[in-house]
Amino acid sequence: MTDLKAHAERLRELHSGEMLVLPNVWDAASATVVADAGFPVVATASAAVSAALGYPDGQGAPWQEMFAAAGRIARVVEVPVTVDAEAGYGMRPRELVERLLAIGAVGCNLEDTDHEAGGLVEAGAQAEWLAEVRAAADDAGVPIVVNARVDVFLPTSGISEPAWLTETVRRGRLYREAGADCVYPIGVRRRHDIATLVAELPGPINGNTGEHLDLATLREVGVARVSYGPRFHRAAMADLAASVRGLLDR
Repeated sequence: MTDLKAHAERLRELHSGEMLVLPNVWDAASATVVADAGFPVVATASAAVSAALGYPDGQGAPWQEMFAAAGRIARVVEVPVTVDAEAGYGMRPRELVERLLAIGAVGCNLEDTDHEAGGLVEAGAQAEWLAEVRAAADDAGVPIVVNARVDVFLPTSGISEPAWLTETVRRGRLYREAGADCVYPIGVRRRHDIATLVAELPGPINGNTGEHLDLATLREVGVARVSYGPRFHRAAMADLAASVRGLLDR
């Protein structure tokens, strides 16, 4: 537990200062590649892990398999590991924290998509749930780093574009007040939007690279953390597909 606490504290420290870049992984082999390259943190991507396990993203995989995969990742690296725990798999906060610590994880992404009813979880209810996660981590003595994902910009949110920024700011502030360490407005594609969110939301912001948002731009606007999601897994699978198809032509 002492090592987990040190890893959690290190992960939190890395959200201030130089931008934290996370090339997300999906298994022990990819985690080893990232850690050996010198990255100070290993982060999973639920879409990549679930695909590697043969399931769709969006809590389509059994949580037992997702946590087992994350546990294998944590076992093979010596750096802090943060897990994309999707929407928490229906667990109560204390159970979620206990299971994260049991596999050696010291951070988690928690999204506000409602995978059962569709759209987004009501913001107040999500904030209350995040506050309980924070309290459970405090009680466990390990300051797990909670990255609260705000899914307003995703097409599945049911929210129209004119309200994207205001609703993301509203939710982000509630989640920070509830004890989230970082706010992750996934799906933001324009510099103006991410710059506004960095200015309007307290604390670290997690961004994504894209067509108009490279690492230099995100660093310039003040993003604290950058995730790549399933991008590297998809690239690896595309390379594998091209290579094996090439064998048929020989």
